[in-house]
Amino acid sequence: MEVLLASKSPRRRQLLSLIFEQFQSVTSDFDESTVTENDPEELVKYLSFCKASAVSERKEQLVIGADTVVVSPENKVFGIPPDESVAYGMLRALSGKKHQVMTGVTLLYQGKVLTFCSKTDVYFRSLEEEEIWDYIRSGEPFDKAGGYGIQGKAAIFVEKIDGDFYNVMGLPVTDLYIAVQQFVR
Repeated sequence: MEVLLASKSPRRRQLLSLIFEQFQSVTSDFDESTVTENDPEELVKYLSFCKASAVSERKEQLVIGADTVVVSPENKVFGIPPDESVAYGMLRALSGKKHQVMTGVTLLYQGKVLTFCSKTDVYFRSLEEEEIWDYIRSGEPFDKAGGYGIQGKAAIFVEKIDGDFYNVMGLPVTDLYIAVQQFVR
């Protein structure tokens, strides 16, 4: 079975390699700015579907689309910060609080569609202003939802998590593995 990942994210490629030895990674040309969904769970599910649909070519391919957001304690959706001030605002809002990371995943195979959302609660310790600016100056926040990478320098911000660590990185490995096993039979 040919597997196609609708993402060029290096983290998603790394995580998908835990499930599949061989797959192709293709960037979706879907314009996310056209989506106006306000519910975070429905948003990531819809975006994952749109990304998968945009790269789907043949029914015999298993196409996997994913989208991850960070949801602040105030229920604001944090995507990838475009600049330092937005990154600072996101990290300041998460400081000392619990937030949720949601990843929507869509599987397309032989005309069938399966879409689900995985959620992980992440608890940040209280961050000092200088810590936030040091992290921003590292350049790490600018390709990650919520402005941080749990697998990188922001690991020191996290007190604990409740849920799938890999979901916070961008792909819920266990949930995806189980879904694929059931879906392609």
